[in-house]
Amino acid sequence: MSNQTLPPLRAAHSLPAVFGAGAAIGVLGGMIGLGGAEFRLPLLVGLFGFAALSAVILNKTMSLVVVLVALPARLATVPAAEVAARWPVAVNLLVGSLLGAWAGASWAVRMRSATLYKVLAALMVLMAAALVVTHTTTLDTLALPLWAQIPAGVVAGFGIGVVAAIMGVAGGELLIPTIVLLFGEDIKTAGSLSLLVSLPTMLVAFARYSRDGSFAVLGANLRFTAVMAAGSIAGAVLGGLLLGVFPDLVLIPTLAVILLVSAVKLARHD
Repeated sequence: MSNQTLPPLRAAHSLPAVFGAGAAIGVLGGMIGLGGAEFRLPLLVGLFGFAALSAVILNKTMSLVVVLVALPARLATVPAAEVAARWPVAVNLLVGSLLGAWAGASWAVRMRSATLYKVLAALMVLMAAALVVTHTTTLDTLALPLWAQIPAGVVAGFGIGVVAAIMGVAGGELLIPTIVLLFGEDIKTAGSLSLLVSLPTMLVAFARYSRDGSFAVLGANLRFTAVMAAGSIAGAVLGGLLLGVFPDLVLIPTLAVILLVSAVKLARHD
């Protein structure tokens, strides 16, 4: 059982407002080719008033829905055969990420709420840094020998699995640069591979959270979750259409600042 008490049910929220918030998050994520879950988490806490662990569980659920929708669309862009040929990369990362997802979810449900807020704040800073590095620098493969590449992939996968489970995100922000650096894949292929790694990793974290009493927040907020997830998907489509409209020199620093401000608010959350 969690050390965090289950909060009372949320007051009814305006469904158009919930959809709109999800759409705004989807647009932000779509403009940089991601799901936007890192932006959704502080919104669930700050705007909709969910406690840290409840927000993580709801965020994980919505992230899972978005990934399930995004995967076939992504495979239409990058041929499935091309992605399947890189299966050793996905397996290498999955060995670590599945273990990391279980461990991360286990740690999250045992943390005191105040501690979890601070951990989430630190991870938001990590996401901001990953966002800036991935989109403002040219990533070159590390060209590690196979004997070093495989354990490096397992360790990286474990860390990403932990972060994804604790924040309730898919982890693409960290998976994509990892796949490029360790395995030398191009960004487009790395994006598809990241979804293949994210899906089972998220399912493992989801299964671990389902064993905890705080998972009841999902059943109590199914309509809220479904409407925000629908908004996120619609927003992601619109954000994808806006891809390239705003220059990265403006967009990326702006999004990084949003993440950093959110991190400060989470760290100070009572």
